[in-house]
Amino acid sequence: MKVNPNLFEYFRAQLFSHLHYMKSYFFASFYLVFTCFNLAFSQQKVDTKKLPTTSSKHGITLQDDYNWLENTTDKEVIDWVELQNNISEQKLNEVVKNYNFPFKIKDYDYLSTYSMPKKKGKYFYISYRVDKKKPSVLYYKESLNDLGKPLVDPYEVYKDENVVLLGYYPSKNSKYLAFKISPNGSDRHEIKFKDFANKKYLDDALTDIKFSNVAWNDDKGIFYKKNSNKAFFEKDSTYQLYYHKIGDIQSKDKLVFDTTNKKSNFSFFTKENKLFIIEASEDETTVNYYFSDLNTESLQFNNFLINDKNNIDFFNIKNNNFYYSDEKYPWGNVSYFDINNPEEKHILIPQVYTHLLIGATFLDKYIICKYKNMGKYYMSIYDYTGKFIRKFEAPHNMDFDINYWDEKTDDLFVVFYSYTISSLNYKLNITTGANDIYFNDFIQPKPTLFPFNYFETKTITYKSRDNKDIPIVIIHKKGLELNGNNPTLLQAYGGFGSVSSPSYDTGLLHFMEKGGVYAFAQIRGGGEKGKNWHKEGKGLKKINSINDFVDAAEFLIAENYTNPNKLAISGGSNGGLVVGAAMTQRPDLFKVVVANVGVFDMINAQKYTVGKFHLDEYGNADIKEEFQSLLNYSPLHNIKDDVNYPTCLIITSENDDRVPPFHSYKFVAKLQNRTAQKNPIYLKVNKNAGHYGNISSYENRVKKESEFFSFIWEYLNN
Repeated sequence: MKVNPNLFEYFRAQLFSHLHYMKSYFFASFYLVFTCFNLAFSQQKVDTKKLPTTSSKHGITLQDDYNWLENTTDKEVIDWVELQNNISEQKLNEVVKNYNFPFKIKDYDYLSTYSMPKKKGKYFYISYRVDKKKPSVLYYKESLNDLGKPLVDPYEVYKDENVVLLGYYPSKNSKYLAFKISPNGSDRHEIKFKDFANKKYLDDALTDIKFSNVAWNDDKGIFYKKNSNKAFFEKDSTYQLYYHKIGDIQSKDKLVFDTTNKKSNFSFFTKENKLFIIEASEDETTVNYYFSDLNTESLQFNNFLINDKNNIDFFNIKNNNFYYSDEKYPWGNVSYFDINNPEEKHILIPQVYTHLLIGATFLDKYIICKYKNMGKYYMSIYDYTGKFIRKFEAPHNMDFDINYWDEKTDDLFVVFYSYTISSLNYKLNITTGANDIYFNDFIQPKPTLFPFNYFETKTITYKSRDNKDIPIVIIHKKGLELNGNNPTLLQAYGGFGSVSSPSYDTGLLHFMEKGGVYAFAQIRGGGEKGKNWHKEGKGLKKINSINDFVDAAEFLIAENYTNPNKLAISGGSNGGLVVGAAMTQRPDLFKVVVANVGVFDMINAQKYTVGKFHLDEYGNADIKEEFQSLLNYSPLHNIKDDVNYPTCLIITSENDDRVPPFHSYKFVAKLQNRTAQKNPIYLKVNKNAGHYGNISSYENRVKKESEFFSFIWEYLNN
């Protein structure tokens, strides 16, 4: 049954308003070892000193003139970053004043709808921005139709506007809430606790938490992963699992699992009064699965699946049954086995060919499978015998999240959303198939920002150079003339088997409302067409990701959406690598490049932080064939002296211990310091921030969005 959006249609309204700003502001900066001069193209040129260092590998000698920028605590590097920031901030302030993105983002945010609370354990949870200059506050509700009460205010705890609440975890009976905080934006976090009964923060405080969830042992304590790195950007060393008993100090916590000697990575969770651990070998070729009964005095681990090479995707444990997706079926299925008899495997829900199984939600009575097929999302509901119950299709090709199932009424509360439509809260009845938009005293009807058909969204395919069909999402105002002259933003991610999902973005809405075209290429390396799609864009085949992205740009140009003088590209993290590599390979195709926390030095990436965990994704520079593959597309190593590359805004964060900021530092320095470079190259370094940038407050988010869209609009239209 297709969910009916008509009940919401009569709230539609179009909103048009404009705000104009006057240009002002000029800034100049100087430091002894650098010279700022040549005010060309509105950018002060930075001459960065060269200290050549060489290294040889597999008979190839590489020279790095800017290796000294890796010493991020050195005063010279700090001053260099400050100088770059001053210049970029001057430009970003200028372009933001030129356009009305800040006003529109705030206006559209105010007029957008928002998701209903999500239930975890006994209560419903939702975050509110009480103060736009401070972090969000976590509220809890006893029912959906409840005003709610504040529970965790990060600013109240830390007295710092930059802290971010990253996760919250109620204990089994909702006696305590554990919550995870990032004090400085890095991946090294802290865990604190609150007592539900008296609403007081506990004295318990856990530090050096990294890449860890929180797994409760009833209401008695939690399991967590602890990091032992000494230097900020050194290779990651998160190898130990600890148990913390409520009321103890951290030094009393018990080490329960340690992979320091094996250097293997692991994840963990508790379920049905057991602790489960999934451990991947250092080379990521085998996986071991363990469980231990939590009722025993000491943990005794049962290795119930030994050195498994099947690359299965774990879903859930229920009644000792281990539910997973089998690699034999790359589009995704649901199989299971009893953890006490793992040799006897069963297929419960078969693969649906070309329909990607994104995930499965396990309720007391149902398994809800979420599927995606060429931009259309739907859920299929089964019982635990594998019997099909019902199908719900998402309206307007929207994505969705399941927030709550009411077992008494058999109602499923779901939030639908898309690139252009904000949250639509629905109540779906599994028994009858009825579907209705959900409102209550605190979730009120609201006019839609634009009519549902104001923007046209389509998922089509284009041909790659090796004749593969690559899906691409293209969005623009309905009726837009495809005259080859439209400002266009092309993005991609294409790594780690990640499946792209629409994200509602009011900055993007205004970009398209002004006549812009948005495109997202679902390139190989991602998981949009199943596990094989990932395999075809990783390791020695990583070049396919970059080629697919370049081919997407050529497709948009050939189909008269845009032209090279009207095309901007952007990506973050692995997506930053993709756009950096595409730019260095085909600079003639792009006018503007915005790369966020990108991986640019592929030869040395494995030496730092989490790089060693990504050898399977990118390749190992210590192996000759893989080294040559990395060198072939490494953005830093493919900058040519005689090329004027497109205008760039390279964004990173000083506390990013996932992709260290010196990837961006060296990339920018090498781009800037060539006589052929006439287009400006800007570097923005977020202070007190990590991999996700300055996201602690609403004002920070508006600033980030306004700068991004104002920057690309400026260069695509001048």
